[in-house]
Amino acid sequence: MLTRFSRRGFAKAAGASALGSAASFEAQAQPAASTPPGFPAGFLWGTATASYQVEGAVQEDGRGASIWDTFSHTPGKVRNDDTGDIAVDHYHRYKDDVQLMKALGVRAYRFSIAWPRVFPQGTGAANPKGLDFYDRLIDALLANGIAPWATLYHWDLPQALQDLGGWESRDTARAFADYAGHVAARIGDRVKHLFTHNEMSAFIELGYGQGIHAPGLKLPPRRLNQARHHAVLGHGLAVQAIRAAARPDVKVGPAENINVCVPVIETEEHIRAAERATRELNAGYLTVMLEGRYTEAFLAWTGADAPTFTAEDLAAIASPLDFVGINIYAPHNYVRAAPDAPSGFALAPITAGFPHMQTPWLKVGPEALHWGPRHVARLWDVKDIYITENGCAGTDTPAADGIVYDTDRVMFLRNYLTQLQRATAAGVPVRGYFLWSLLDNFEWADGYASRFGLHHVDYATQKRTPKLSAELYREIIARNALA
Repeated sequence: MLTRFSRRGFAKAAGASALGSAASFEAQAQPAASTPPGFPAGFLWGTATASYQVEGAVQEDGRGASIWDTFSHTPGKVRNDDTGDIAVDHYHRYKDDVQLMKALGVRAYRFSIAWPRVFPQGTGAANPKGLDFYDRLIDALLANGIAPWATLYHWDLPQALQDLGGWESRDTARAFADYAGHVAARIGDRVKHLFTHNEMSAFIELGYGQGIHAPGLKLPPRRLNQARHHAVLGHGLAVQAIRAAARPDVKVGPAENINVCVPVIETEEHIRAAERATRELNAGYLTVMLEGRYTEAFLAWTGADAPTFTAEDLAAIASPLDFVGINIYAPHNYVRAAPDAPSGFALAPITAGFPHMQTPWLKVGPEALHWGPRHVARLWDVKDIYITENGCAGTDTPAADGIVYDTDRVMFLRNYLTQLQRATAAGVPVRGYFLWSLLDNFEWADGYASRFGLHHVDYATQKRTPKLSAELYREIIARNALA
């Protein structure tokens, strides 16, 4: 989970030629109906974490350094100079954490594998103990009826690869594919769903563009665009490597934080404009992955700073997927039809009074959980969509009676899941939902100041306490409908 970024400059540059196939989609206006009766039978309920945010044990069993180890140990980069050295000690407490999942009733757990645990230098000889922890975790999950869903890259790039250029280098994309194939061959007998990258648009834009996440760079446009291309290339090459190394029943897809475009009013013209905007404002990531080409408007926007790429690159990037995971927290843009604009859409401002959660970037727009997957399904005919992250942060503290009354999170989940239920009732093919997060954890540049967990963690003692929201989520899962 992370802070979001805006691409308004690109939106203004999108021209009529950028509409492409999106213009052929006939959107149907839908009324904001009352709460539908429930989620589809077999809907997959889960929760999620990421390696650097929860594991700790950064110097155990041969793990190498990651860019987040370096970044968090650089004074002033993370709030309160917090680090993930211990985090919530999931590395040693995973058995207890699996029992927390079992108590919730979740049927799946999305976790990430730390690349520097497997290849401490990013490439070369694998660390024999690198996957032992994940073997133990996977076996514990399966023994408790919980399906493991593994993310191969959730931002902890081996520092040794960053020293050689990181995602600015094509070699990193190739190294990622080698790592992905190695992991798939090892765990594919038990893990049947693999994610390549988590949130490419986050680790590139925030880490290489804005400098507020690891590795803390502020690259000029051409170098940033090339790093972006190498990230999506790494995804494509990893898909190919997984197909070659894993068993045939292993499924693969991305987990991308799409730029969610909500029609400002639910009429056909504004819905169609929001679809066009979704295609263009995700052009550098999900669009190129699902279409195998950069849109004309995207290339016009990058201009002389456009990335260098080949036809072979695009073919790899467009490697067929089994599912698409999307992380959705808030609407990025409200979109209106603009018939006189070359793009056919315009962005409506999000005003200062718009409600938000404890983290100011998290604008409260539950309808994003309806429109995000709906646009993905209609634009690219995706048949299997998963909400791979959704949740909110708070300043959760146990009350005198020991209960964590996170009523803000209860409100957030109730409203967002109402909109997701609306989507599935209308036939949008969302197959599952992973709530972020199982536990309070290291929240990147915010350190431990923002708490996203269903379970409160006392960082001094590592005691886990279910919050009020955990009770709500357990009831929703049990009923397969809003409680």
